[in-house]
Amino acid sequence: MKNLFNPLNDEEIEQLDRFLLARIDDDADTEGKDEGVVDVSELDGLFTAIVSGPEVIQPSRWLPAVWGDFEPAWESKNDFESLFSLMVRHMNDIAATLMERPEDFEPIFLEREMEGKTYTIVDEWCEGYMRGVALVAELWNAGGRQMTILLTPIRAFTSETGWRAHDLSTDEEIDNIRNAITPNVRETHAYWLAHRKDHASASAPVRHAAPRVGRNDLCPCGSGKKYKKCCLH
Repeated sequence: MKNLFNPLNDEEIEQLDRFLLARIDDDADTEGKDEGVVDVSELDGLFTAIVSGPEVIQPSRWLPAVWGDFEPAWESKNDFESLFSLMVRHMNDIAATLMERPEDFEPIFLEREMEGKTYTIVDEWCEGYMRGVALVAELWNAGGRQMTILLTPIRAFTSETGWRAHDLSTDEEIDNIRNAITPNVRETHAYWLAHRKDHASASAPVRHAAPRVGRNDLCPCGSGKKYKKCCLH
């Protein structure tokens, strides 16, 4: 297993992304099931929340959040360890950046080109972040009003709010909320770093106002395409 503190290179990021995108068969029955983390952007969001939050979360707790109801069937122990090491290295890189060089932290957002214009897609990253928050929701709730404000732009791009940000009338309004995500994430990490204590293990489920989009559902961006062929791709 490689040094777990070496950042992933671009090829390894793509390898991780391909695995997450392909781990569920297109023909699999996903109706009413948790598909887990669907791409590297969502994984980046999940890990960012985990390393930014009020307590340390062990892999035995966050791995089920990655797989959802579709844990891979591993052909060998080495296959699992190879994939797991990529995830741990990426999480450690996020943690080190936020701790030592927070001004350099940048989320892995997706991009989509349409009619010659490139759009930044943050929905999957935000879903991943809120999935991480849900692992110890009661502890995050202890952050009170300040934490609610810091999480607002992230929640605005998730199924929890019905992707409220996309209902805004102008691109400028959407961009303003999107642009608040990264500085808020840095501030959130700093907040919990200052307030972190030993907490009794407690968590509460987060109930979403709307279901997560399945890869075969219509994309919420309004393109009319299936999610797996649009913003998820």
